[in-house]
Amino acid sequence: MITFQDVEKRYPDGTLAVESLSLELPAGKTTVFVGPSGCGKTTSLRMINRMIEPTSGKITIDGQDVTTLKKAELRRGIGYVIQNAGLFPHRTVLQNIMTVPKLNGVSTAEAKDRAFELLDTVGLPREFASRFPTQLSGGQQQRVGVARALAARPKVLLMDEPFSALDPVVRHELQEEFARLGPELGTTIVFVTHDIDEAVRLGDRIAVFEKGGRLAQFASPEELLTSPANDFVASFVGKDRGYRALSFREVGTEVRPVVSIKLGDSTSGLSAPGAAVVDQSNRYLGWVRPGEANDSVSSLEQKPRVHHGDTLRLAMDAVLTSPDGLAVVVGDEDRLVGGIDLALLAPMLQGDGARP
Repeated sequence: MITFQDVEKRYPDGTLAVESLSLELPAGKTTVFVGPSGCGKTTSLRMINRMIEPTSGKITIDGQDVTTLKKAELRRGIGYVIQNAGLFPHRTVLQNIMTVPKLNGVSTAEAKDRAFELLDTVGLPREFASRFPTQLSGGQQQRVGVARALAARPKVLLMDEPFSALDPVVRHELQEEFARLGPELGTTIVFVTHDIDEAVRLGDRIAVFEKGGRLAQFASPEELLTSPANDFVASFVGKDRGYRALSFREVGTEVRPVVSIKLGDSTSGLSAPGAAVVDQSNRYLGWVRPGEANDSVSSLEQKPRVHHGDTLRLAMDAVLTSPDGLAVVVGDEDRLVGGIDLALLAPMLQGDGARP
């Protein structure tokens, strides 16, 4: 657990970057610091590993005051990921990941094994080990940066807007990867972002900062969206927070029946809107309309699909992006279950979590 006790940061010119911050970040969970530019979120993060020293107050990790440790010793036990990965350009991927374990006295063989293990963890092929950072894309470099930060098995991982410099597609991929990875690690993660959607997607707890370095609200994503503490939080989260809150509610079990045919069957007898095409095991392959070709998967329309257990937000998006307002619902191994449309979704949207 990381604890802030009445922590302040005031610069020599009188600027107050962080004001009387008291906060407990739960162990083994991801806490996201979010807020507008200049609100003190990055300053608060950097005070944890003493890249910035607080003016007053105390920060502890598992009860130990961070100022009682030498900075180098403290930082070797804390992983740190920044916006542009910060990899050593003259070192290979493998050498970059091995850096901190080697500094901690781990043998070369053990450090190498750990590096290869982490390449698997962050979703990079092992053959990338011999490449240099300039031979990688931005998203790949960020994955290496995460691997390097995890190499010494830190109790704490600090991430300072690690995905903000990436294009939207790569950013989304890394967010999805991190959402999977975070719970598996069991590490206490502090993540800084200015993007409320990213905060909601990745955080177990979210600390919203307002300008002047004041903590406006500290809550679960669902509580933040449904019960903002004040006008500032409500404004920052956005008028569409009710839509974001759908991320915490699952699709119901009721579905529309849809016609299904096997790949290669005639479509001449179909009526609008068409039929789901399935294989011999009832796995959904695509959608076909009357008179369209049904001789190959490539000829089929890829109508948006919803999986059992998906959130209402994903279901709503699938329905709204479908040309005819109908999304396909599939179960285990993509086996066809039925369809869903706005009429079916409407009763599911009546709960408090969907209200702005």
